[in-house]
Amino acid sequence: MQYRVFGRTGWRVSAIGLGCWQLGGQFGAVSEADGIATVHAAIEAGINLFDSADAYGPRRSEEILGKALAGGRRPHVFVATKVGNLGRPDGHPLSFTTPEHIYACCDASLHRLQTDYIDLYQCHIREHPRHDVFLEAFERLQEAGKIRAYGTSSFFPSEIEFFDSHGRCHVAQIPYSVLERTYETDALPLCQERNIGVLVRGPLAQGVLAGKFPSDHQFTDPTRSGWNTGDAQRRFQERRAAAEALRPMSGEGRSMAQIALAFAIAHPANTCAIPGARSPEQVQANADAADLELTDDDLATLRAIAPPA
Repeated sequence: MQYRVFGRTGWRVSAIGLGCWQLGGQFGAVSEADGIATVHAAIEAGINLFDSADAYGPRRSEEILGKALAGGRRPHVFVATKVGNLGRPDGHPLSFTTPEHIYACCDASLHRLQTDYIDLYQCHIREHPRHDVFLEAFERLQEAGKIRAYGTSSFFPSEIEFFDSHGRCHVAQIPYSVLERTYETDALPLCQERNIGVLVRGPLAQGVLAGKFPSDHQFTDPTRSGWNTGDAQRRFQERRAAAEALRPMSGEGRSMAQIALAFAIAHPANTCAIPGARSPEQVQANADAADLELTDDDLATLRAIAPPA
């Protein structure tokens, strides 16, 4: 496993982390036992950063992660979670018009995670009219010792700059992959300039870059079932076709998914990619990508697939 300094935090984090959205069951059912086994396998593979959110499940991802880290594992890893989207998909979001909303969510996350501190707490909602409420709450939670660092799951440069208005935004979570390079021109350079760590979300494009979906695949999970019809289906087919460019590069001990992950962490702004996994086997394969070296020709081929918009 490769380890990198995580921006201003100074923490040494694994170049591949574990995104815990899948543990909530929103990409298909995951038993508690399988979820715990996946987290344990990640730790054994050298992964030391785990990213969750109260909205994943909802709540279940944090609960499984907390159970998996109990028994002495918690002090040896970095736990990141997010606040802002709980209830939103169901049409019952909190308004977040006062810091007390965020304090309550933080306390609930601490309980589910079975810990007395969160290493990284992130705003999970973009374009909220009261981001000042989140910033105030994060500052107070940091002073109280309930969180060690804060950041934003926003790829808009203006929002990253806002959360860094006190010079203490530690992390931005930005979508980046072979198929998504939009933010190479603004958000990523901003983070490099300000020494803000970057968590790469969507490095496998929600599984598309793994190359395992046939053209007639029908999604049954709640996150991707909308891809089965209309414009979303057309977009999936376009992305699936583009991802096929990775297939001739695979083989000889490297999968399409590993090539895609190696590409995501090759950008100098990106600290840690956080692909999801639903089994110990998947998480081990993802972890192995940290040690995969892409040649200049490999990188040129991959960059040609989807140039920055």
